[in-house]
Amino acid sequence: MRFATRRVPLFGLLMFALLATAFCLPAQASDYEVGESLVCDTQAQAERFVAVFTGNAKAAIRAVNAEEQNPSACAIVNVAYRRGTQIGMARHGDNAFAIIRILVVGIETDDGIRPVRPAAYFSLFGVREYAV
Repeated sequence: MRFATRRVPLFGLLMFALLATAFCLPAQASDYEVGESLVCDTQAQAERFVAVFTGNAKAAIRAVNAEEQNPSACAIVNVAYRRGTQIGMARHGDNAFAIIRILVVGIETDDGIRPVRPAAYFSLFGVREYAV
């Protein structure tokens, strides 16, 4: 019985996500990812996160949020999202990150994924660079 209750919210989330047209192209259920992600309101906040990140993500988030005087400017949350296009790159030391605009369509809770009104945020994805 518990399995059936988890399928309904996920089905609702996927149906809701398929109807979202923020990226202009029809989305497929396989286009969505679920996982822990950094979400920032702006590209500048994501870039600042990289600049102050020294291995402690929570400390970097606190620093960015304090500078922005907004306790929710950046956060790490478990979300269902669709990746958009790469907006830019950010580097700090030997680390490189692609700044990607994402469309968040759900939040992971103890009861499973719950759909939310689609909202665009900026996230970071590690990039491997090779010397040539």
